[in-house]
Amino acid sequence: MPPPTRQDLTAAQQPYIIGPFDKLDINVYGVPELSMTVQVDAGGSMSLPLAGTVPASGKTPSQLANAIAANLRKYVRDPQVTVNTDEINQFVTVDGEVAQPGSYPVMGRMTLIRAIAEAKGMSQYSDENFVVVFREVDGKKMAALYDLRAIRQGIYEDPPIYAGDVVSVGESASKRTFALAVQGAGLLVAPLVAILN
Repeated sequence: MPPPTRQDLTAAQQPYIIGPFDKLDINVYGVPELSMTVQVDAGGSMSLPLAGTVPASGKTPSQLANAIAANLRKYVRDPQVTVNTDEINQFVTVDGEVAQPGSYPVMGRMTLIRAIAEAKGMSQYSDENFVVVFREVDGKKMAALYDLRAIRQGIYEDPPIYAGDVVSVGESASKRTFALAVQGAGLLVAPLVAILN
């Protein structure tokens, strides 16, 4: 397999999109009193001295830097502004049968398999063909069912995961039933058979 080209590597990276409650480091070159750490409010805006209230949510850091610079041009000659993320508050929640359920920050391009890997992989009782992703789009709640085995075999693409998504890995009743039966059975002198509904 050939190595990826530079274009392949950069195409895989999605620019970070700023969201509510993110903390951002704002730097205005040569004007230290305007350089500070600011938190985006719940409405997706932030307030800066001289620049005023600037909509931040939904913008990349470079787009926000340009918007701040445009607002500062009235007061600062040729402002050079950079914006860097200090603390990210955009998360995906991974629960169910994974090793470490919880919320994980979404940085760059996140996919379903990567989200599960962030949660340290599947648990011993997981059902790989029953993984549900919950998402809200335009105020509508949606759910999609995925089969990780099919994704790993290349039958269909590993779907992208976005901030706010909830990934729920299902439980395999047969795996749990056999594990419980084996724990209580002691030494097995014959095959263990269970009837599943």
